Amino acid sequence: MDQGYLEIQELLQRRADLQARLKLLPYDGTPEIKERGESKYLYVRKRIAGKLTSTYVDVFSDGLYAALLRYSKEAKELRKEIRRIEKQLALRGYATEDLSDRVLLNIDLARVNMKSNIYDQAVLEGVATSFPQTEDIIENGIVNGVSANDVQKILNLKHAWEFIMDHDVIAAKTDYYILCHIARLVNEGFFADGGRIRGVPVTIGGTSYVPPLPIEVDIKETVARIVAENEDPVDTAIKLCLYCMKAQIFNDGNKRTAVIFANHFMIGKAAGLIVIPEKDVPEFKRLLVRYYEDRDHGEIIRFMKEKCWRKME
Repeated sequence: MDQGYLEIQELLQRRADLQARLKLLPYDGTPEIKERGESKYLYVRKRIAGKLTSTYVDVFSDGLYAALLRYSKEAKELRKEIRRIEKQLALRGYATEDLSDRVLLNIDLARVNMKSNIYDQAVLEGVATSFPQTEDIIENGIVNGVSANDVQKILNLKHAWEFIMDHDVIAAKTDYYILCHIARLVNEGFFADGGRIRGVPVTIGGTSYVPPLPIEVDIKETVARIVAENEDPVDTAIKLCLYCMKAQIFNDGNKRTAVIFANHFMIGKAAGLIVIPEKDVPEFKRLLVRYYEDRDHGEIIRFMKEKCWRKME
């Protein structure tokens, strides 16, 4: 593969990651203290579309002011790094592609359904949070009564969905490199390099199937072959999803990674979304075991097209 292409892919992924992190900051702007009588209040000041805005935060406290300063510093560092990456992209001759109206509409569909999508994915992974708790974690980053690991998993899902909804990332080809970056985001905080392919044997509970050790060149070729089959986008996305689940490419987070990877393809083709609804998780798991053990005769694909495909119409 051309080295210049790989460099552009890496830069685009890095930029999308930084942009997602920027969006995840609770506050983005310069802290400002305003006094009214004997009371002090905190605001953040930011220029939007050439207009200076000031947004109220809360009553002044030393701790909150220090936090706002940290957020402001982090936002400046993220923007600086994004500008540096954009200069590198320009030097390599990269130009942003315009997305079709249908693809933009599909991104909107993914964005407005992101909380419910993440909740359904959390249920699939056995994360014991209610939908309101999941919403609180996505919006505030923490909620009482939920383990730190479950909070991290949900925040990682948010981060990964934000990544694939970036316009440049959607314009990029659905390939091995996108897959690995999604896995890295999904596994953040659990593994030092969660996007590295698995190098140790694993077993899967509830099935006799033992996935072989993944080989990088085989994964690249299989993903490329599935994408190149030129089937209906939903069929291709489901095949990508099931292949990644069965291959157990990474140490953990394979189902989460597979679903989001499949949705990268779906959104890029303006084909809707693939999500396993909470109520259908038990049946999906039953069919998935049959698929792992080569006892499936197309049932799981039919099931996913009927139950898991959220169409654009």
